[in-house]
Parts: sequence; C-alpha cells; structure tokens
Amino acid sequence: MLDKYITPVIKPLLTPVVALMHKRGITPDQLTVVGFLVGLLAVPLLAFEMWYGALVAIALNRILDGLDGALARYANLSSSAGGFLDITLDFLFYAAIPLGFILANPEQNAIAGAILLATFIGTGSSFLAFAIAAEKFKLEKPQFKYKSFYYLNGLTEGTETIALFIAFCIWPQHFAIMASIFAAACAITIFTRIHGGYHTLKQQEADANKATEDTLSSANSEVIND
Repeated sequence: MLDKYITPVIKPLLTPVVALMHKRGITPDQLTVVGFLVGLLAVPLLAFEMWYGALVAIALNRILDGLDGALARYANLSSSAGGFLDITLDFLFYAAIPLGFILANPEQNAIAGAILLATFIGTGSSFLAFAIAAEKFKLEKPQFKYKSFYYLNGLTEGTETIALFIAFCIWPQHFAIMASIFAAACAITIFTRIHGGYHTLKQQEADANKATEDTLSSANSEVIND
C-alpha cells in the first residue's frame, strides 16, 4: 500500500551510491545475491535471540535490495533474468524471517508464524500469477514503471512487511500477536488481489475477443464488397 509513496522518495537518494558502484564494476545481480545472503544471516541470529543483530541484517538486505534495482536502471542493465532473480530471492527472504522467530520460540511463535507464512504464500502467488497474465495482455504499470513486471497493489506490500520485521525485532515478545494481525491484513490483500485480478483479466479477455470479432467482421465485409 505504501510502496508507491515511499519508492519515489528513496529513489533519488540512491543515485550517488549506484553511480559509484557502477564505476567499481559492481553488477546488479551481484548486489541481489549478496543482499540475499546477508538477509539469511538474520535466521540464525533470530534463532539465538540476537534481535538487534538480526535487525541489522534485515536492514542491510533491504538497502541492497533497493540498490540492485537502482543500479540496473542507472547502468541500463535491467533484464527479465535480473527481475526474476530479485523477486525470487525476495520471497525466500520474506519467508525466512518468520522462520527465525519460530526457531527462537516454537511453543509461543509456531502457530502464528505458520499462519503468517501461509498468508505470505497467498500474497506472493496472487501477485506473481497476475503478473504472468498481465504480461500476456501487455497491461501498463503506471505506479511501478521501473519494475521488471506488473505489480498488483495490495494492503500489505514490501514497505509494510519490512516495518513488520523491524517491529518483530524490537518487540520479539509480541511476535505472535503482531504476526496474527499482519496475517489478517495479508488475507485482505489476497482477497482483493484475487477479486480485482480476476475481474480485470476477464475484462481484458472480453475486450480482446471483441477486437478479434470486429477485425474478422471487417475482413469479411471487405471480401463481400470485393
């Protein structure tokens, strides 16, 4: 929900950094992989209840995640392969953080963490499934033109998820209640994405079929006239 407001603010701040990285020969894919590995360090840190160490790992992951896309655009290296790598590792990272809290306190966190992970699957699958169909119909992405593929909006997006992870690390004793509330918000996102995505694609299919029928009708009329 907040991504479309936060991204334009952050984007200009990254330009001097990515310009320096480009001069050093650093590639976007390298940043993506390094950021993912740094983010995974949060899992053992969380398991051993090193909350602020995990918070640093999470923050570094998000910084590098922002830099890889900015570097790709700056160096004109944006690609479908890079976008695929980025989003795949992002979703693995998102799933890893709740796992770390479950490992830290299975008795208290397991159920809420499992529910949160289930809703993460729902938001991710609805997001990616629509992106595939949107590519087929060449739908515009006015709010996220810099992305490799179509981004379907929702109540819980990247900004909200990272805010949640930060809150988890600051108040780990309240993980279960915060995870449950966020899972409910994710459920709303899943519903709105399925509902909105389904009807959007139905309309696109209807428009495409009508356009085909009009073309055939026009061609038939020309043949008859000839």
